[in-house]
Amino acid sequence: MAESKSNVLIIGATGYIGPYLVRASVKLGHPTFILVRSPTPSDPAKAHLIKSFQDSGITVLKGDVDDRESLLAALRQVDVVISSVSGGALASQVKILEAAKETGTIKRFIPSEFGNDVDKLEIDFKILEGVFQTKRDVRREIEKSGIPYTFVIPGGYAGYFVANLANDNVSAPPRDKVTIWGDGTTKAILNTEEDIATYAIKSVDDPRAANKYLHIRPKENILSQGEVVALWEKKIGHTLEKTLVSKEELKKIIEETPFPANALHAIRYSIFIKGDQTSFQLNDKDVKATELYPDVHYTTVSAYLDQFV
Repeated sequence: MAESKSNVLIIGATGYIGPYLVRASVKLGHPTFILVRSPTPSDPAKAHLIKSFQDSGITVLKGDVDDRESLLAALRQVDVVISSVSGGALASQVKILEAAKETGTIKRFIPSEFGNDVDKLEIDFKILEGVFQTKRDVRREIEKSGIPYTFVIPGGYAGYFVANLANDNVSAPPRDKVTIWGDGTTKAILNTEEDIATYAIKSVDDPRAANKYLHIRPKENILSQGEVVALWEKKIGHTLEKTLVSKEELKKIIEETPFPANALHAIRYSIFIKGDQTSFQLNDKDVKATELYPDVHYTTVSAYLDQFV
């Protein structure tokens, strides 16, 4: 007899990582729900996305994190809550937590993480202080709540840092010249959005991932920017002209660049110069997704680049 799958509610389903989580939840057989302010938003792209969710059997619930009654009504229909809200809404996750405690039926909460492990890095730039500290604060509230949780730590998105070789204003890997942050040798962790979502959903019913930090770090995807560029050069058969931006130069760029571009540069500094994704050792609170779920056939950085050749 097949084991029943938890009902999963995804909050932030129309954001960046949200649609991947929704699709992964459906693909892995979970009854899937999303919470939206309006099932027919004025934004045509979001309206089309929500319609596609409905067509694939997803239950669309009208509600808002700031509307306690609608939030409670949604939580009472599910077993697991996954939040993928964006930076400005991170603090509102405490309201989700409070509502989950009131229902008493939520068996796993996965908050909006999906990036660097904020407990294992120092914040270098004011532009990142608010978001990173809010993530830390939300973690502490979750840990105190008694509700089982999983913090999903995937490192960097392939769509942000591989599809463009971590360069600006290009939607595909450049074929002539490339900017290298630092000396190009600092290791980063680079995963596809689909794989990140798959591992997150795999963890929702897994007791081994309860109250753990789930790190997604396939060995083939722990690469420096220089190594990613070298993979691309081999695929296209020629060498790119490289401009190296030093640590000091990138600091100056961050100081002089307006928001939101300065935030992206600060994240590049964190990943490609400081090595915040790979400079720490895992401890007994950490588990590796590839070890828990060896059945997942993840996409390597090399294979990801093949689509652009």
